Amino acid sequence: MLTNPAEKYRAFALVDLPDRTWPNRTITHPPIWLSTDLRDGNQALIEPMSVEQKLRLFELLVGIGFKEIEVAFPSASETDFRFVRRLIEDNLVPDDVEIQVLTQAREDLICRTFEALSGAKRAIVHVYNATAPVFRRVVFRHDAQSTLALAVKAASLIRNLAAERPETQWRFQYSPEVFSQTELEFARDICNAVLDVWQPTPECKAIINLPATVESATPNLFADQVEWMHRHLADRDSVALSVHNHNDRGCAIAAAELAQMAGADRVEGCLFGNGERTGNVDLVTLALNLYSQGIHPGLDFSCINAVARTVEDCTQLPIHPRHPYVGDLVFTAFSGSHQDAIRKGFAARRPGEVWEMPYLPIDPADLGRSYESVVRVNSQSGKGGIAFLLERDYNLSLPRRLQIEFSQVVQRAMDATGREMTAPMLWDLFEQKFLLASAPFKYISYHWQDDETPACLTTTLAYNEAHLTLEGTGNGPIDAFVHALNLGITVHHYEERAIGHGSNADAIAIVEIAAEWLEGTIHGVGIHSSIVTASLLAILSAVNRGLATLPSEMQRTVVPFSKRQK
Repeated sequence: MLTNPAEKYRAFALVDLPDRTWPNRTITHPPIWLSTDLRDGNQALIEPMSVEQKLRLFELLVGIGFKEIEVAFPSASETDFRFVRRLIEDNLVPDDVEIQVLTQAREDLICRTFEALSGAKRAIVHVYNATAPVFRRVVFRHDAQSTLALAVKAASLIRNLAAERPETQWRFQYSPEVFSQTELEFARDICNAVLDVWQPTPECKAIINLPATVESATPNLFADQVEWMHRHLADRDSVALSVHNHNDRGCAIAAAELAQMAGADRVEGCLFGNGERTGNVDLVTLALNLYSQGIHPGLDFSCINAVARTVEDCTQLPIHPRHPYVGDLVFTAFSGSHQDAIRKGFAARRPGEVWEMPYLPIDPADLGRSYESVVRVNSQSGKGGIAFLLERDYNLSLPRRLQIEFSQVVQRAMDATGREMTAPMLWDLFEQKFLLASAPFKYISYHWQDDETPACLTTTLAYNEAHLTLEGTGNGPIDAFVHALNLGITVHHYEERAIGHGSNADAIAIVEIAAEWLEGTIHGVGIHSSIVTASLLAILSAVNRGLATLPSEMQRTVVPFSKRQK
């Protein structure tokens, strides 16, 4: 059993911020984005990426539109160092992109970091040290004053090394690691001390990054922490306030969104939430959340499948099929009620209208996704999903009662197999049940003579392989054909339409018939280039399907062969 959590875990206290303003704000523009896929994301992989894989991912990030990319921890590994050198020496960094590198607040690591960046056009040096009490006490055995002194010493070294390399346009970033568990007053003091060393200006801002290195409280508490820092940082107009959320509580997206409302200018994260433990904040979801609210994120995810496949190939991490916006199944409805609502939504939608679709908060087409996977049919599906697939892929629009009848056929087939049904499988089943039922009656030909009154139809059929020639009169071919059959049937519903486009389009006829020998009504379907032939085929389809429900003795009573042969 779980222990009593109140005896084991400490709840984080609320921030004293009675006049907090973030709850009354909305996000009106995207943040500055920093991708840390190549650094934080990479160090969280079982097998870190090779230089070639990192190059491929870097090109993807540039193509998406990231202008700030944390590319490596060059003092941590030779591979990371070589990657930074490759980017610089091969001139692979566009002029409008800043590469960022991470270093701990240690002199030897900082010096190695500047070696890696030699010759860069633009670069951000990101330095950090742990500030949370448990890290100061347990991990590093530093008091608050020595922790602050370490940050100031590192900031001074970075400033001096940058001054020796004027060929590079430098910016600096400081992170009080585990900010989310650090006393706010101490976080303020150490950040302000670093800023005092760097002396940023509104034209060349320093970056103060507030990492929820461990997500340890609710998103509203993190927003309070960010707003408190937003108010108390020195030279706020010379600071880009950044957040770096991890997902230990599963709330990184919400925390990053509320942090922007609380004053954060910038968000660090990974494309699909990769990162240590439960991952960094997911930048794709964060960006597309903005997009779904009518705010362009400044990042291009119009070919999201290509982005996803590239990231999977480079990281060897699969993307969950239910991942927001990106997973293979996120635009897929199996539920019958969902499918019916989506089908009606697509039918009602007109070009140029504001997107308002049941169960689909964003248009899959905007992400380069097709509508093919929006509705899929399994044992949980209903008539709406079946009708949607047939209409979308085969231009076959079924009347409601036929939808109900065919859905029962589909349900029995899926109950027997337990498998999902694709659109081609549905069409095959539809053909078997409605179009290929050729016994006992099979159509051969007809002749329609309407120059006399009453008009007459002569038809040749096969009944159990024996040919019959029948005649009937009526106010049209369908009425005359029903009279020629003389089976006591009544046509309750008839409709016709084209399948396909242009001169090669086939006609489809759908009938619903009733008879004393039938229990209820039954549908028939015919498809032919001639609408009259399609109509006759539809009636025979219904008759054959109805007769198939009767015992053979009763069939002979309904269709006495001796009375039909001529």
